[in-house]
Amino acid sequence: MNNAGEKAAVWVYRGVWGVLTDLMNVPEEAPNTPPGSGETRSLKPSPGFLRYLKMWFWIAAVSFDAVLITAWVVVCVLQPWVGLAIAPIVWAVAIVPDVIAYIALHLRWDTTWYVITDRAVRIRRGIWVIHESTITFENIQNVEVRQGPVQRHFGVANLIIQSAGGGSAASAEGGVKHQHGLLEGIEKPEELRELFMERAGMSKSAGLGDERIVHTGLSPKHERVLEQIRDALTDPGLASSS
Repeated sequence: MNNAGEKAAVWVYRGVWGVLTDLMNVPEEAPNTPPGSGETRSLKPSPGFLRYLKMWFWIAAVSFDAVLITAWVVVCVLQPWVGLAIAPIVWAVAIVPDVIAYIALHLRWDTTWYVITDRAVRIRRGIWVIHESTITFENIQNVEVRQGPVQRHFGVANLIIQSAGGGSAASAEGGVKHQHGLLEGIEKPEELRELFMERAGMSKSAGLGDERIVHTGLSPKHERVLEQIRDALTDPGLASSS
């Protein structure tokens, strides 16, 4: 697609996007996080992921349209009047679904958000039905990177988060329920995986009440006071004197 065609497609898409956001109240911004969540980082799938989706779209669209148009040409050769009569239907079937699918790709990319806080990962996607799920770091069991050869070409990968818990995306393994979170089109998956595993380890250790207080939502001054009280209560000298 040339530059003028790309600009026209973007213009059409933004118009459709504006209509959809008004009619269905689709949020344009990342999900809000509750107070006390700490540092917040909002991510979208990489632009390479949109190019990856478009590649599969054009392969499917061209293949389908080629078969459809070839069949129509054969009909025109054998039965010209029949071919002429069905021409509007054939071209509508060839063009309209392609336009809808192309816009849907942009909408899928534009409405997907990943919000990372000190405590959890929040995933939101969807247009007609908005799906939003939150996975806390303390429940994360494993984070897997999946990247096929075509995804490697576009510089993206998927992150699959496995966590203990229930929910609609849960599966049972060995009597334990696991919830899966999918982050598609991540540009630097290994860095994000390391971040998730690091925060998962910190959340688990902090949950045992050992080395520090985290995620209280209090000011640093109040946290220091709580740490001093905790240290005083756990001091061996104080315990022996009591």
